[in-house]
Amino acid sequence: MIVGGTAGIGRRLAETYAARGRDVVVTGRDAERAAAVAAEIGERATSAGFDLGDPETIADGLHDVGSVGHLVLAALDRDENSIRDYDVTRAIRLVTLKLVGYTEVVHTLLDRMTPEAAILLFGGQARNIPYPGSTTVTTVNGGVEGLVSTMVVELAPRRVNAIHPGIVGDSPWWSAKPPEILEGHTARTPVGRLATMDEVVDASIFLLENGAMNGVSINVDGGRPFG
Repeated sequence: MIVGGTAGIGRRLAETYAARGRDVVVTGRDAERAAAVAAEIGERATSAGFDLGDPETIADGLHDVGSVGHLVLAALDRDENSIRDYDVTRAIRLVTLKLVGYTEVVHTLLDRMTPEAAILLFGGQARNIPYPGSTTVTTVNGGVEGLVSTMVVELAPRRVNAIHPGIVGDSPWWSAKPPEILEGHTARTPVGRLATMDEVVDASIFLLENGAMNGVSINVDGGRPFG
């Protein structure tokens, strides 16, 4: 099950698993769009609709989901929010979506998760490399680390890991940016290029499938130093 599986990396991961013969559930805040994306992925895909930013609706949205072996929490919102010009409404939504919403999904599905299930939480490198306007993004991505730590203890023997992509050059968000912005980030990346969606998918599958990976956070950013 991939929460936030209707676009970007989440959708690419769903497509990859479906192509390997796995049954996948993709979710999005718009139930009709989620159903349309599942139909495009193919017969292995089904869908569910709910808004992580409205946690009280999550249980109803997941009502028809059956047994879960892998749970990926990849949904996000883009929030440019500085301390100087702080927008409380936007901040509360993002904190709710990624910390409360992620946790409520796990709570709701826990009795349907197999004993050997694996959970993967998406954070991001803004937790270590803040930028102007990343106040809330940096904070919640740091909070993902706390969620992993407590879930590893509370949900054992189920495994819980986190992945923190850097700038993913071919993602819908970043590929729409002006070339000079991407060139600047590329110049600061030791491998000489930006990470790709397929590379993030590969790392995600590794964390989900390798039975020894637990309580681990992986950066997928080409080795970019902090700052």
